[in-house]
Amino acid sequence: MESTAAVCYNICGHFIGLIYNINAPAKSQLMLCIKYDHREKGRFAMKVTFKHLTKRFPNRNKKLDDVIAVNDFDFEIPDGKLVGLLGPSGCGKSTALNLICGLETPTSGSIFFDDDDVTTLAPEKRGVGMVFQNYALYPHLTAKQNIVFPLENLKGKDKLSKEEMNNKALEAARLVQIEELLERKPSQMSGGQQQRVAIARALVKMPRVLLLDEPLSNLDARLRLQTREEIRRIQNETKITTIFVTHDQEEAMSISDYIIVMKKGVVNQIGKPQDVYDNPVNLFVAKFLGTPPINVFEGNIQSGRLYLGEDCVKECPSLKDGKVWVGIRPEGFVLTENGCLHCDLKAVEVMGRDTSIVAKHPALVSNAMDTSLQNGKAVDTLRAIIDSDDAKGVSTRFTFDIKSNKLFLFDYETEMRIDEK
Repeated sequence: MESTAAVCYNICGHFIGLIYNINAPAKSQLMLCIKYDHREKGRFAMKVTFKHLTKRFPNRNKKLDDVIAVNDFDFEIPDGKLVGLLGPSGCGKSTALNLICGLETPTSGSIFFDDDDVTTLAPEKRGVGMVFQNYALYPHLTAKQNIVFPLENLKGKDKLSKEEMNNKALEAARLVQIEELLERKPSQMSGGQQQRVAIARALVKMPRVLLLDEPLSNLDARLRLQTREEIRRIQNETKITTIFVTHDQEEAMSISDYIIVMKKGVVNQIGKPQDVYDNPVNLFVAKFLGTPPINVFEGNIQSGRLYLGEDCVKECPSLKDGKVWVGIRPEGFVLTENGCLHCDLKAVEVMGRDTSIVAKHPALVSNAMDTSLQNGKAVDTLRAIIDSDDAKGVSTRFTFDIKSNKLFLFDYETEMRIDEK
């Protein structure tokens, strides 16, 4: 049986052999491949389509039902885009990635690369590149040798000369800006440099689809920011369809063309990052996206008006009376003398341009992601982000007005978004 490391390196397959038959100097072949994508759209920038894809795992407790890691995926990832697969730990993100590259076999459903059904295709024949959380570099090999490694496995008509492999490794290294590190071993490189080597190794064979499984989680804050900008740059240059798995919503929103928000194996929402943030379909998505997180209140609709505690904050003439969950983004508060929401000051946190006002309100509930709101312990703290100039001289008792586009209503039982139209 192949080692995990060997499987990781081999899943790019021999698809690249078709590319490098182009009559061009070896030094420029990688960039020719990138340009080739624009001449024949879809050849190398592949759309990925899931058709009712499901993956079940047997429960360790045989008395319980199977664990559904991926539940009825039925959507399309556009070609040439960077898509963030986002959700809390255990939601099925990595399983979805393993299904795409062939390391897991689906229980039911299909996966297509463009019009090709790859559901049962061997990993090495899918033309997929994968970058893992722990880099998976060979410690005894130099950066150059690590990058060249997948090219050494090519056979038959796809086999390359040593000079061709070295040229391709150099081009991949230039793409991720590590050409001066090629003679170093992993122990002589920083975490960010090792991650770039791993990306170069995945790109050297110009995969049809690039998969990144939490590639930034082992880096410190500054390196995470720097490396995610590099991933965005590389994807923009190569136009390879890229799927980026992370539980960090800030990472996903900052570099993705689209995000897919998952919970317990189910896709909750797909869209452009700002669209999903501005229009969450349910309370889970609203709470998962945003730093600081959304403020969640227990509200009541009475006679066409929305009340938070004793404060009437909104007219809702089209909605029937009853309890609702109310979410207000931290940037949705406006500090004013005669506002609709009455609060008591708890703390002021100056963050430079903006100021965070931490306040009390009796209608607030728990924001813990792993606790259902119905069972959440009531708390009385909200967090508002306002301009530092507006926060000067805030009193211990004050009021907010609320921006209507930053306030969302959710059904009290289902937690689905309520359309007020």
